[in-house]
Amino acid sequence: MLISKYSQPDFDPYGDNQRNAGEPGPWQAPVATAPLAARLQLPGSKSLTNRELVLAALADGPSTLRRPLRSRDSELMIEALRALGVSIEAVPGDGAYGPDLRITPPGELLGGTSIECGLAGTVMRFMPPMAALALGPVAFDGDEYARKRPMRATIESLRSLGVEVNDDGRGSLPFSLYGTGRVTGGELEIDASESSQFVSALLMVAPRFEEGLLLRHTGDRLPSMPHIEMTVECLRARGVTVESPEPGVWKVARQPIRARDLTIEPDLSNAAPFLAAALVAGGTVTIDDWPATTTQVGAHLEELLPRFGASVTRHGDALTVDGGDGVRGGAQLPGVELDLSEGGELAPALVALAALAAGPSRITGIGHLRGHETDRLAALAAEINGLGGAVTELEDGLELQPRELHGGPWKAYADHRMATSGSIIGLAVEGVAIDDIATTSKTLPEFPELWRGMLSHDGAGSDAAAIGSV
Repeated sequence: MLISKYSQPDFDPYGDNQRNAGEPGPWQAPVATAPLAARLQLPGSKSLTNRELVLAALADGPSTLRRPLRSRDSELMIEALRALGVSIEAVPGDGAYGPDLRITPPGELLGGTSIECGLAGTVMRFMPPMAALALGPVAFDGDEYARKRPMRATIESLRSLGVEVNDDGRGSLPFSLYGTGRVTGGELEIDASESSQFVSALLMVAPRFEEGLLLRHTGDRLPSMPHIEMTVECLRARGVTVESPEPGVWKVARQPIRARDLTIEPDLSNAAPFLAAALVAGGTVTIDDWPATTTQVGAHLEELLPRFGASVTRHGDALTVDGGDGVRGGAQLPGVELDLSEGGELAPALVALAALAAGPSRITGIGHLRGHETDRLAALAAEINGLGGAVTELEDGLELQPRELHGGPWKAYADHRMATSGSIIGLAVEGVAIDDIATTSKTLPEFPELWRGMLSHDGAGSDAAAIGSV
């Protein structure tokens, strides 16, 4: 039986009482008491939802998004688009994830407004190039830590395209721009070493530039290439031709962005803590509706979790991770050496597993995580060490030595993936108290309920029920 609060007729997915769904901290992370036998359905991908919202707003007609994510990040994107004159309305869906979204582009994007970015990288990076197509001033700001996140590549690229931007020399939020209703486009060089979102943002609006865009990345590295590939695939599915004549170069001519109705895939990165739980608690966790092919980086979990000793199988559209006895059952996780340069957002969950391993681990390729919701490398090291761990920061990663952990406070730093990584450790270590579990509302407001629901379906009971967005 699928349990879903969205099936309740009086539930308002946009109600203020639901925006920070979750629980006030500190939240005592539940300890696993038996092997799992859980089956879950997860809400839609944040990365896909926010990309498709932008493309639908720029399309040549109305689009419908089925099973979109509802979280703080997606709501911030919806409100940002509405501020520019885009019509976004809830329409009946299939009941499992609440209403679908109908997006109708305006005849002309409107300026004379301000956009609240929160801590959403997709909003603060994707919206300024789109706002440059509006007529009039648009101001951007966000949460306190958002002002520390890298934005110089966005600001400098807009100036190179002839857009007037005022940031008082900060290279970060807050800033404002003045749109003239059009952007010439042409050739542009940027250094996107700090975030692939800088590239994705420009590619999505490039078909609306007068001369299209020839974009060249000039930095030494480009993190999270799968996210750029995701953007390109989203564009191509809407009829946009994107050429890449050589690595780090993309060419998009001026052309229509086709309206499209589509179903958003479940968020595979949000699946990471639940699948990792099988290795800690033991038993199995199954995620339904796992796509056969995808551009989401969460797909790498199929190859990464076996490095810790998991068995991963597919049955139809379901993916199952079997953690055997798990850490709680006496199993010893091996130490690992991982390069996560293409899947950095999976790092917090995998670092949590490495903190429970019996051998040393080295996880690299994640230096860019210092510019995410918080400095994730410093935060993970501080919190694991605070529980008795031995984590050393590297230039582009973390090194972990095996230590017996104890309970204690765990800071989330307003970062959803820090909160969920603490929950993973809490499955094996009694007394882990997460100060702000509600920060998971950024991409998965239902996390606390889903986490407890997963633990209620253990191997000591009968067949596990499907756990929806409860």
